Amino acid sequence: MVGIFPGAGGTTRLTRKLGAMMAAPFLLEGRLVSPKDARAAGLIDEVVAPEALLARAKEWVLSATEADLVKPWDQKGYKMPGGTPYHPAGFQTFVGASAMVLAKTMGVYPAAKALLAAVYEGALVPFDTALRIEARHFTSVLMNPSSSAMIRSLFINKEALEKGANRPGVADQSVRKLGVIGAGMMGAGIAYVAANAGIEVVLIDATQEAADRGRAHSEGLLDKGLKRGKVTAERRAEVLSRITATTDYAALDGTDLIVEAVFEDPKVKADVTARVEAATAAIYATNTSTLPITGLAAASKRPEQFIGIHFFSPVDKMNLVEIIRGKATGDVAVAKALDFVRQIRKTPIVVNDARFFYANRCIIPYINEGIRMVAEGVEPALIENAAKLVGMPLGPLQLVDETSIDLGVKIARATRAAMGADYPDEAVDKVLFWMADQGRLGRKSKSGFYAYSDTGDRLGLWDGLCRKYPSDKMQPLLTDVQHRLLFAQVLEAVKALDEGVLTDIREGDVGAILGWGFAPWSGGPFSWLDMISAERAVGICRGLAAQFGPRFHAPGLLREMAATGQTFYGRFGGEKAAA
Repeated sequence: MVGIFPGAGGTTRLTRKLGAMMAAPFLLEGRLVSPKDARAAGLIDEVVAPEALLARAKEWVLSATEADLVKPWDQKGYKMPGGTPYHPAGFQTFVGASAMVLAKTMGVYPAAKALLAAVYEGALVPFDTALRIEARHFTSVLMNPSSSAMIRSLFINKEALEKGANRPGVADQSVRKLGVIGAGMMGAGIAYVAANAGIEVVLIDATQEAADRGRAHSEGLLDKGLKRGKVTAERRAEVLSRITATTDYAALDGTDLIVEAVFEDPKVKADVTARVEAATAAIYATNTSTLPITGLAAASKRPEQFIGIHFFSPVDKMNLVEIIRGKATGDVAVAKALDFVRQIRKTPIVVNDARFFYANRCIIPYINEGIRMVAEGVEPALIENAAKLVGMPLGPLQLVDETSIDLGVKIARATRAAMGADYPDEAVDKVLFWMADQGRLGRKSKSGFYAYSDTGDRLGLWDGLCRKYPSDKMQPLLTDVQHRLLFAQVLEAVKALDEGVLTDIREGDVGAILGWGFAPWSGGPFSWLDMISAERAVGICRGLAAQFGPRFHAPGLLREMAATGQTFYGRFGGEKAAA
């Protein structure tokens, strides 16, 4: 999960102990299990209470027989569980494993391929030779720039941000009582993760029915956990007891943080701001994905206590939270937001206020580039598969289906109204608005760029798309499509850094991977640019701009770095921080 695999003998030992098929979930997926389940799987030999551990160890040493001291693979007559690669059963296992690894990684994660090779080759030779083979594969992965980038972003930098690397130096701001205004899907999700982290929550909506529905969302999640054995009945009752669903703003008395999660309408948000500030002096955070925080803070009497918090949906599953500092936002508000995000065990990034902030600023051009290619006659399947083959979890057309086409239309209209004659996406709007006019609003309507079954299962790309926008006989090269999709994102990341929206490239890389799944194998947009070099990136941009227009012009910062041979982590101090 961070670009390496168990290369100090772990892969060889576990495969010989469990067999390739049983070891695969632990080796390839980074799956965490309880001690009880690990014992049942054969991963460990015995589970002992901490206070009895030393006594049990002494007892085992004193009573161990010679057979206890010899590992299974060193015993006479040992056979690998499930069979070796040339055994009929083992052959099927390895053929299936190769296909499964390729399907999950699309070939862009070197550690997974190297691990499978180490297991396969190691199963053909004696144990000591297998260890040497494993070490060589591990070394090759460690020398791969993808591995270094993943370790830096998904382990070192992620951990640093979670520990408050960019937290202002003010006193502890842990949240004791949280107010959540708006009990829709977002508000209900925020209430759940806060209550689950031990925070008392007041969940407010316009009607008691809506507030109760929001609380029921937590109930549903806890019930699922109960069925799966991950939540006890006592834990379920404890979490639910922390959530008070009401319409009464007076219940906000004693809160120290408010998270407002109402409609993305400045007038509605302004009205809620006034009502909340009349009831409490708590720090006020507005949950928004597109509206500038400084503009929303104009409705506040205490703009220094007004901050933006952008949760990603679904709240209980998405790890990233984007904290947006408005022009008047003070350090205490930033610290409060950071401490809250850390309490609910998510990863925060702090950005300065600008339209679309950081995450949406980068992901919207990715979606738009995919839609623009449809209008140009690029085969939709080529667009989607090109994205997946370069490491994106979803193609741009599937992503807009998941987030909903009518939301895309709403964002497009608002952006066009704000930008006027400078608006660059008319070609995208023609496709998007046409889809909305057909009533194809995405997965929620069971119809979008993809076709869906009556139960909402995705069936494949909608054939009506090619009837409206026929595919050209001459299709672009795979790498050309991939470059368009990647550079649509990374150029916005560079601009965000240059304009001061991002102040730390670590946040840019970690936020990109956790927020919208930017090719995790690359370590994030800045790591990827360092990997290919600024000079090569500028050259690719030059070709894209000549063919597709000025949106691919390399920003001045990138051109400057290309001219001087600099890297982002070298110039902006990330290498020192990572070390």
